[in-house]
Amino acid sequence: MSGEVEKLLWKPTQEQIMNSNLQRFMDSLSNTHSIRFPNYNEFHKWSVEDPENFWSAVWTHTAIKSSVNFSRVLVEGDKFPGARWFSGARLNYAENLLRTSSEKVAVIGRLEDGTRTTITYQQLYRRVEQCAAAIRSKGVKSGDRVAGFLPNVIESIISMLAVSSIGAIWSSCSPDFGLNGVVDRFGQIKPKLLIACDGYFYNGKTIDCFKLVKELCKQLKSIQCLVIVPVIGTFETSGTSELGILFENFLVKENTPKLVFEQLPFDHPLFIMFSSGTTGAPKCIVHGAGGTLIQHLKEHRLHVNLTSHDKMFFFTTCGWMMWNWLVSALASEVTLVLFDGSPFYPMPKSLFDLVEEERVTVFGTSAKYLAALERQGVKPSETHDITALRSILSTGSPLSRRSFRYVYRGIKSNISLASISGGTDIISCFVLGNPCLPVWEGEIQCIGLGMAVEVWDEYGKSVREKKGELVCTKPFPSAPIYFWNDKQNKKYLATYFDVFPGIWAQGDIAEVSSRLGIMIHGRSDSTLNPAGVRIGTAEIYRQLEMFDELLDYVCVGQVWEDDMRLILFVVLEEGVELTAEICSSICSKIREETTPRHVPKKIIAVADIPRTLNGKTAELAVRKILHNEPITNFDALANPESLDLFRNLIELTN
Repeated sequence: MSGEVEKLLWKPTQEQIMNSNLQRFMDSLSNTHSIRFPNYNEFHKWSVEDPENFWSAVWTHTAIKSSVNFSRVLVEGDKFPGARWFSGARLNYAENLLRTSSEKVAVIGRLEDGTRTTITYQQLYRRVEQCAAAIRSKGVKSGDRVAGFLPNVIESIISMLAVSSIGAIWSSCSPDFGLNGVVDRFGQIKPKLLIACDGYFYNGKTIDCFKLVKELCKQLKSIQCLVIVPVIGTFETSGTSELGILFENFLVKENTPKLVFEQLPFDHPLFIMFSSGTTGAPKCIVHGAGGTLIQHLKEHRLHVNLTSHDKMFFFTTCGWMMWNWLVSALASEVTLVLFDGSPFYPMPKSLFDLVEEERVTVFGTSAKYLAALERQGVKPSETHDITALRSILSTGSPLSRRSFRYVYRGIKSNISLASISGGTDIISCFVLGNPCLPVWEGEIQCIGLGMAVEVWDEYGKSVREKKGELVCTKPFPSAPIYFWNDKQNKKYLATYFDVFPGIWAQGDIAEVSSRLGIMIHGRSDSTLNPAGVRIGTAEIYRQLEMFDELLDYVCVGQVWEDDMRLILFVVLEEGVELTAEICSSICSKIREETTPRHVPKKIIAVADIPRTLNGKTAELAVRKILHNEPITNFDALANPESLDLFRNLIELTN
């Protein structure tokens, strides 16, 4: 945090603290266990030192429904991996999300073309019942896989809940994935049933997916049935055809069997998620029903402070773990607000039109969206009635100090801003927000309850106010139960436990502040080491956000003369040239706010920056191109053609 002044941006009132779910939970446990928790950090310390009492209390507090109670909270807790949670319990994830059948609106679905659909909890239960009956009729049973190739629509939620109600395993990709990208993922898990869309709307365009879907069915030999959700209306058929079944016709609407929630072990597989696949075939990460449920309930109720009065929105696709995380909020009886389309169409302010119209209380998005919003000059605080909005969540990449300031200056001054960080690997968060703590510029508020997170140096020593590897030293319920097709857990162990045996290494460079807040500085696998100094790319990117002429950028290390030199590639605004003055300003800003080691040796203008299908900068792919190393999976990139811009650059030969 060199050269940066600590700044308090927001502080909860005493009334807000006392009325929060978290404070009430702490008070309840203080009474139950006769332990005084003077502050959050002491409570967190207890939660990781006494995991059995803590997680048992979360189970009780969140009223998890189970047909059989657990006999033990934690078995072989000294094994990581290998610990087992809530032994003996039998439950169903979908049953816990459908615990009410009231007339309250469960989900509001909106599309870019203006379509708005709503469904109550009672209607949702009925639709899941009809869908589950249809899925069972196709021979799908517990442990089988069902794949969704779908946009963020209500039918996606119905399908997932129906699949999980019978104990089958759900996996989804968004329709902006290319054919090979989908085959690389679904081909590994061999789904029996595919639920797909005919197309979607994005940035004012109608994209027809049906040709891709038909080709997908040809290549995935395991698919026995295709169900089509008609989003754009190009697929027209009545009943069943050789092309597939319309979703409405697929549902069993007459003499529908009663919805039976299969009662399954706590660690029964629920979701198969996929890694980005930029370094090879995507890893198939299997998450258990119980671990996902209890972790999401903990985060939603205690860290986000969700209640049944909330309307929660998160800008996500069905190919990102935040979709799964969002849908789990149904277990807290909130109203979900979905949107599928471009967040900037027809105007940069479009999502805040939605926030105003739907009276959204919790708004989730990405750090890059907030940075883009500021560049576009959008100031909802001046243009929108967002009095209902009480919290903003940001994830996907580190939120810059500038974006922290923008939220309070341009969106709302009296709001809780939670930068959160975790990953597909754990389908949840390691570090996140806290309704009882202040928000400091550039800092994530706290480490999640029950998560034994520390920052370690290269010698395996826990450090504070110094950059290191973000690790988790003890088991937690939402760790993957295994990787699909991973004999003897070889890939699993290599992915998380190679750096420090028996210790989970997330692959993030992080720092713990004196307040025990956290700063994420970037990915370990993209760490820069000029002259042996460890630098996270996020430290450099933070300084670049002040330059309006820069639309995008990526910084990588190039091996040069027995050392590493930093190369910064930038995409410029239309009509702007990369002048010596701009380069000098960039270097001066980086030097002033960080250290001379952070200053790039060369700044090169390019037309585009490669990104993964989830929109993250593909730093590793750029680095490989610079060193003439092979890239094995172009289909993991949204714009693989951009890699050609980095090949054989004359500027990098001297």
